[in-house]
Amino acid sequence: MKYVSTRGQAPVLSFEEAMLTGLARDGGLYLPETIPAMAPAEIVALAGLSYEEAAFRVMRPYIGDAFTDAEFEAIIARAYAGFAHAARAPLVQLASGHHLLELFHGPTLAFKDFAMQLIGQLFEASLKRSGKRVCIVGATSGDTGSAAIEAFRGLDSVDVFILYPNGRVSEVQRRQMSTPSEGNVHALAIDGHFDDCQARVKDMFNDFAFRDAVGLAGVNSINWARVLAQVVYYFTSAVSLGAPHRKVSFTVPTGNFGDIFAGYIAGRMGLPIDRLVVATNQNDILHRCLTQGDYTPDGVIPSISPSMDIQVSSNFERALFEAYGRDGNAVSQLMQELNSGGFSVSQGALQALRETFDSGRCDEDQTRATIRRTFETTGELLCPHSAIGIHVAEENLTPDVPMITLATAHPAKFPAAVKDASGQHPPLPPHMADLYERSERITEAPNDLGAIQDIIRKRTGH
Repeated sequence: MKYVSTRGQAPVLSFEEAMLTGLARDGGLYLPETIPAMAPAEIVALAGLSYEEAAFRVMRPYIGDAFTDAEFEAIIARAYAGFAHAARAPLVQLASGHHLLELFHGPTLAFKDFAMQLIGQLFEASLKRSGKRVCIVGATSGDTGSAAIEAFRGLDSVDVFILYPNGRVSEVQRRQMSTPSEGNVHALAIDGHFDDCQARVKDMFNDFAFRDAVGLAGVNSINWARVLAQVVYYFTSAVSLGAPHRKVSFTVPTGNFGDIFAGYIAGRMGLPIDRLVVATNQNDILHRCLTQGDYTPDGVIPSISPSMDIQVSSNFERALFEAYGRDGNAVSQLMQELNSGGFSVSQGALQALRETFDSGRCDEDQTRATIRRTFETTGELLCPHSAIGIHVAEENLTPDVPMITLATAHPAKFPAAVKDASGQHPPLPPHMADLYERSERITEAPNDLGAIQDIIRKRTGH
């Protein structure tokens, strides 16, 4: 299995090389040359398996010869051993034909744990074998950073620097990043919003002298291994509702497009997905693009769903690559236009996107109302992001196709917003009960590439 860049100018890599590289040297994102198909009988055979067994079967074709079957099985087992629910990703029925996929039972209470715990184990196994050391730099709107720090803390072969927008994540998210005491993990509070953090990370990857000097690696959803890990729960949840003998739809609250792109990959592999519905908050650039064909960022508005306060959705580039017939030159042109303000999607590509994706938006009042109403009618307490998914899903329900909405984070990660909406204070689980008492370690930094690079050089000895 080989991997190609969405911009068509970077070297073709193996799975292991693409995983350790993250962002391609031409600025693009890696995708497999071909998407392996699962036959209906293979999908049927996932029923009744443990999550780990299903994960092995879904992901194995993408790994190539990077790891033996035994090595990969052990990596998966270690990745999910710390999840609090035996099912890992349980389904809860909310109403007739509508189910909630709880993806918040990992160690940092967010769906990012499914990918980050796996990629941490993949990195550790690969680097131990090669004797190399890497410096992981990532940007976060809240959940990726805490999941990355949790996955890599204390590992011998890795330094981790996470850039997050100062004052624009929840207190729980911030403390999850700032309280680990291990010396190889660093939380950098950047003066700006998430898109600024993401831009500085991409700038560092495009500074090849710096990139090579510090051994830069990426674990944002620009990393293909992150997307691959998320493909699994589309299969496990759909099979539990009767796939492949019946179609299933999914609604995904998303800002960076990685989680819903994993659903697109599942569909390409043969999972009978009827619709993939993009749910956005008031920062609704993805909804505007899918409905109007225009992708022009117009400023980030802070919200009670801060993990979705994004205007430049990195993984949308992968969807554009597919919609433009895998034309790297066309994608490169769009990204140049984005750097100059924005771009318009061609009619043919927009039609291709609309054949797979629907979309909707949910404002602040609707988010609060959904949290309150869902708790009153089902007893399920939602985080604001999951509530956005529920609101948009309810607008897209059809009587003959079950809908699965992805619950992306535990409500205790956003206690103020949840209590304001529902009157209920969501308690942290026991393993985090003392989170507010732990001492924090934060480095504040300006939104300046040179200043951030200086911090990383000093901390890593480069």
